[in-house]
Amino acid sequence: MKIGFIGLGIMGKPMAKNLVNAGYELVVFDFNKEAVAELVSCGAASAESGKEAAAQAEVIITMVPNSPHVRAAVLGENGVAEGAKPGTVLIDMSSIDPTESKAIGEELKKFGIEMLDAPVSGGEPKAIDGTLSVMVGGKKELFDKYYEMLMVMAGSSVYVGELGSGNVAKLANQMVVAVNIAAISEALTFAKKAGTDPGLVYQAIRGGLAGSTVMDAKTPMMLERNFKPGFRIELHIKDLNNALNAAHAVSSPVPLTGQLMEIMQALRADDNDKDDHSAIVKYYEKIANITVCPDKLQ
Repeated sequence: MKIGFIGLGIMGKPMAKNLVNAGYELVVFDFNKEAVAELVSCGAASAESGKEAAAQAEVIITMVPNSPHVRAAVLGENGVAEGAKPGTVLIDMSSIDPTESKAIGEELKKFGIEMLDAPVSGGEPKAIDGTLSVMVGGKKELFDKYYEMLMVMAGSSVYVGELGSGNVAKLANQMVVAVNIAAISEALTFAKKAGTDPGLVYQAIRGGLAGSTVMDAKTPMMLERNFKPGFRIELHIKDLNNALNAAHAVSSPVPLTGQLMEIMQALRADDNDKDDHSAIVKYYEKIANITVCPDKLQ
């Protein structure tokens, strides 16, 4: 199976490497020539455009930032639709608005191209070690056909429903993650303000009902003041914007998501939008006039 892979950013590059390392034949395209060269050094072939990559492949994976980038990569000039043969399958692993997934899928039908939306969760560390969570929408038979390939990049790959459902699940995930990080930030700030060591509070509560994967991944970063991005605030803003738009389209109230969007906008105003989303704690630190990290690190 020859795979065209478009988008070699912070997530796409390690995902593509895992496919190459598993023995899949890849032809890759990205505007970042250094990223392309790195994949070529691992054994991939390069293409000069999405069109050229699609012309050589049975299945195309796109991993780009947002809906307009998917539309440009797939339906734009020198895009996938111009090069793909009828019967080609597009697997869009970007996190975008589910209404756009459906619209792009309808456009691709005119070219005889099938589509799955398969956004991922887990950030760069899980992209590197191949343990991402993948949420897939589209035809079940296509999910079944490409399941083994997806699992090269994933720890779990779950079929959710019709096209667009993968991104509905991803947006739900991002809503829960954002609220979870904010709750942790609020609790640790409270602990520090009350004169109790936030690190010890974390150790005390992580094994109980409050414990979560998010808590274990993000609390140490907050306590160490390590905001090197695994998932940048600016990307979470993008996801929450898509979540708000999609929720409003179906008249689903999302008050907590709305509040988190405003918190992240405040962080953006303070030039923190390139930080990891664990930096939500900075918002609480600012309004409480305190820092949650241990005194020795301040």
